[in-house]
Amino acid sequence: MKLHSLTAHQILDLYKSKQASSEEVLKDVLSRIGAVDSRVRAYVRLSNQKSAGEGSAAIPIAIKDNMCTQGEEITCSSKILKGFHPPYDAGVIERIKQNGGRILGFANMDEFAFGSSTENSCYGPTYNPWDLTCVPGGSSGGSAASVAADEAVWALGSDTGGSIRQPASFCGVVGLKPTYGRVSRYGLIAFASSLDQIGPLTKDVTDCALLMNIIAGYDDRDSTSVNVPVPDYTKALINDVHGIKIGVPKEAFAEGLDSQVSQAVEAAIEQLKKLGAVVKEVSLPHTPYAVATYYIVATAEASSNLARFDGVRYGLRQLSANVRKTPVIDMYEETRAKGLGDEAKRRIMLGTYVLSSGYYDAYYLRGQKVRTLIKQDLDGAFKDCDVILTPTAPTTAFKVGEKASDPLSMYLSDVYTIPANLAGVPSISVPCGFSKEGLPIGLQLMGKAFDEEMLLRVCFSYEQNTPWHTKKPNL
Repeated sequence: MKLHSLTAHQILDLYKSKQASSEEVLKDVLSRIGAVDSRVRAYVRLSNQKSAGEGSAAIPIAIKDNMCTQGEEITCSSKILKGFHPPYDAGVIERIKQNGGRILGFANMDEFAFGSSTENSCYGPTYNPWDLTCVPGGSSGGSAASVAADEAVWALGSDTGGSIRQPASFCGVVGLKPTYGRVSRYGLIAFASSLDQIGPLTKDVTDCALLMNIIAGYDDRDSTSVNVPVPDYTKALINDVHGIKIGVPKEAFAEGLDSQVSQAVEAAIEQLKKLGAVVKEVSLPHTPYAVATYYIVATAEASSNLARFDGVRYGLRQLSANVRKTPVIDMYEETRAKGLGDEAKRRIMLGTYVLSSGYYDAYYLRGQKVRTLIKQDLDGAFKDCDVILTPTAPTTAFKVGEKASDPLSMYLSDVYTIPANLAGVPSISVPCGFSKEGLPIGLQLMGKAFDEEMLLRVCFSYEQNTPWHTKKPNL
């Protein structure tokens, strides 16, 4: 039996029936990593943890390389944090350990989560398990690829503008960005603090619900954590969408959407109609401004958050040969020049510019006002709908290097995912088909704040009536 190919809920059933032990599962998944990761490169390092966990989870998990884990090196896939060993566990890591989870290792990512392809990493790119010449998406590309390639049973990623859902789409797995405040950000190395959220990447919707049961909940160490009851998400796994209202924005099928993606999403809409859902057209008129708004707000917050990486307290410290004559400013400049990659520098400069005197009102303040309008669009649509449906990404996975010299083209990869982050609402991507080249296509659903249950119900119903989640890449 190939234990590494099973879902978490299948493995838990084996544990209950004594047909497999956590040590056997761990050994099999590590063997799989040894067999395929030299080609996929999902991991930047394996964990120091030596034994399998016991408990309600006891499932091998991959962690994105931006979540503090005591005793491990955590770098955000950046040279500037090499050698950084956090003295504490992030809130989600505590919950994983409390539930007996086995941390396999730390997954590759775009440096500081700046990117949509996992090419902006100091460790080099991760490759898509469905086509090793293509990107896995980003910035949680290593997490998504590890799940798609059966190198992890499930994984954690972080999502600031689509960084869980877009790689889930590209890699043919399930990815959920929870409501802002639903999952603790304590110990997540920040990109944009008003947008970041940790969430699951899994092989199916049932596993997504199980992992949410572990990581969701209030944490008083995170000032943005919301103290609301956490349901048992597995109770939302009902194969029935009769009467559920699904809104499809007329702006979703605009110029730039690949025809194969459009056809797969339209087929998914028809499938949901057959299952009894009520589909209606809605309008999100400020959607065209979402990407521009995001790259003002997110870069401003990134500029502020990354100011702490100066060579004094964490990771890399770059000094010129004659240390005694090097002023502290020179040390800052050398450290950041050599420690940060091109995309990180680009976003820091953009963010510093929009926050600078004379430009704050023209850019940052205006960006926050447009963000409010985008949230109001979604609030209005949710008055008549239970969920809103769009493609996850405008294309399937593109070739490694194809957009490396065109940052604006790369930024548009998140055109459908960004609104959920700006509004703080939950959003999920599930597989809905394949292109003629054999690349996965993702379907995105957005829900009302703290109504992850509705997203899981609709996606579970769709998944149970389609074959896409059962497909595996041939590695």
